[in-house]
Amino acid sequence: MKDLRVYIILAAVVVSQMAIRAQEAVVKEGTDSVSVSASDLTLQEVNVSGRRASTVKSRTSAFDTQRLNSSELCKAACCNLSESFETNASVDVAYSDAVTGAKQIRLLGLSGTYVQLLTENTPGIRGLAQQFGMEYIPGPWMESIQISKGTASVLNGYESSTGQINIEYLKPKVQDPIAVNLMVNTEAHSEVNLTGGWQVTRPQEDSEKADVSTGILAHAQLMPISMDHNKDGFLDMPMGYNANLLNRWDIFKGRYTGRILVRGIYDERKAGQGAGNLFRHKADEALYGIALSTKRIEGFMKNGYVIDPEREMSIGIITALSYHNQQNRYGKRQWNAAQTNAYLNAMFQMEPAEGHKITTGLSVNYDRYNEQLSVAGTEDLSRQELTPGIFAEYSYHALEQLTLVAGMRADYSTQWGVFFTPRVNVRYSPFEWWTLRASAGMGYRSPNLIADNTAMLASSRQLFVVEGIKQERAVNTGIVTTFHIPISGRELQITGEYYYTHFLNCVFTDFDTDPHAVYIRNSYGTRNYSHTWQIEASMEVLRGWTMTAAFRETDVMQTIGDRLRQRPLTPRFKGLITTSYITPLRRWQFDATVQFNGGGRMPDPDKENPLWNATYKWYPQLMAQITKYWRTCSLYLGAENMTNFRQTNPVIAASEPFGTDFDASMVYGPVSGWKIYLGFRWNLAKKED
Repeated sequence: MKDLRVYIILAAVVVSQMAIRAQEAVVKEGTDSVSVSASDLTLQEVNVSGRRASTVKSRTSAFDTQRLNSSELCKAACCNLSESFETNASVDVAYSDAVTGAKQIRLLGLSGTYVQLLTENTPGIRGLAQQFGMEYIPGPWMESIQISKGTASVLNGYESSTGQINIEYLKPKVQDPIAVNLMVNTEAHSEVNLTGGWQVTRPQEDSEKADVSTGILAHAQLMPISMDHNKDGFLDMPMGYNANLLNRWDIFKGRYTGRILVRGIYDERKAGQGAGNLFRHKADEALYGIALSTKRIEGFMKNGYVIDPEREMSIGIITALSYHNQQNRYGKRQWNAAQTNAYLNAMFQMEPAEGHKITTGLSVNYDRYNEQLSVAGTEDLSRQELTPGIFAEYSYHALEQLTLVAGMRADYSTQWGVFFTPRVNVRYSPFEWWTLRASAGMGYRSPNLIADNTAMLASSRQLFVVEGIKQERAVNTGIVTTFHIPISGRELQITGEYYYTHFLNCVFTDFDTDPHAVYIRNSYGTRNYSHTWQIEASMEVLRGWTMTAAFRETDVMQTIGDRLRQRPLTPRFKGLITTSYITPLRRWQFDATVQFNGGGRMPDPDKENPLWNATYKWYPQLMAQITKYWRTCSLYLGAENMTNFRQTNPVIAASEPFGTDFDASMVYGPVSGWKIYLGFRWNLAKKED
């Protein structure tokens, strides 16, 4: 009997542990789930494991914000930031021309120049960096991407007209000591990423030492082989190499937080005609060669101090500095430019009463451009602009139902004078399953004639500036409704949104008036706007299996002459279906994405050129990836553009590149066909404290 009682007690312990192991709790936000389990030998220790959604839309923020986590970035090749939006319905990415490989994004149907691109809330991709800036941020470096549509916070500046994208790099306190990511594709494009984060000092309790950690992010890529699949004599993608190195230090001591980051980039690209001899021999002036060389160094320092934790009273000072130098040649055109940017942002924040928060501060932004464009002669486009400003933002949060954020900026530009930036965002959730958001505000930017329109350099078009260029100004309004519908213990999230962007003045390129010229015009006094409607649904259908489906329609119009017309090379709609399945215990992952890219209008055709069409039709694209996981490493195999759709004759008059009809800027779709890639990830796991 005594032995039997022992067996019964042991069985009860096992059953109780099995019961604990089967329990699952879902957090209120609906984005994470945690499983609580106990060891088979003891009940004194509890292990917690979590699953976090790869894409998270905040329920409590007043802003229409979407966060892409590192797990979302691993669903595709994601070699860099420009390829991070392939599974996203809101952001479009396409090649800006058919020869340089430069990519551009669109948000709310408009060019990425109207999106404020930040790196850890400091000035990131702007000015001269717009051409290849997104490719200079490797995918394995990113901790997350935050996408805010509509009017963003005034705390980060006035340049957001359609939205804001902020990139967070890996943090040394949480990243692995060593991590490696290798990738190669069927076009011999190869990349290597090495990252690591280490604790320099680890103070004990009651110690006066600071908590210091450092991280290094290194990237190199090589594109050694010339590819000309359509046999037009021009490389489909440039040859070249790139080196990118970043070092950061994070310091925590009591109420003080400090961050220091420095990064250097060197990029070399050759494209055009030459069939592989571009690096081995001196350029042949009889051939149309493209040579792009970029050097960039940047850094920032952040200092924050909490004055009163109970009232959330704190001060923060951000300083950033960057220098960008590029030497670019397009055939017989030479574009040499350098940009120096200095930035200061000082903020004070406090919570005077529960639910109320006030943030005030001042900022200073300085840009200096040394820029020359040589065609027949040399045109000096050098300039400088100093913009100091002050701002204030008020936030109100009432229980879980209402959130209000209202902000105002006043800035003075040495080039444009005084201007004001009002913005307001409201979230109202009358029920737990229904959320409404509304936003309205203004955005401004200083145009950069060449950097904003680098695609036109890869053509024989003549450049004309019609009149004195003015500051761009836009009013953006939007409304978003989100439903969280419970279905069989899971949740279906449906979001519908509408955004309207109205330009008080924009600087646009007119490709319609003359097929052999491009006119840069102000739109002041004419109608120029964008309407965007989008509906998106996402759900975890079964455990480990998620799906997202979305459809967007865009109506972007601009006035050319006395006619209101659809903006050329802008797709009218986009459809997206993406699905992901992770097997139990996370051993295999399967991802697939289908895009339906809408047709649009080409610039008015040259009637004497039979290769020039007036419109283009919609086209599909399919991407898929399989990932096998082990304890400390993973192997992934994927394919892009599996439909093998390629734009026919992306380079117009390729046989006569120095003739009057040559144009490589009329690109609306992929210029290269399907490609397969293979990658490997390995990491030395971080030891738990």
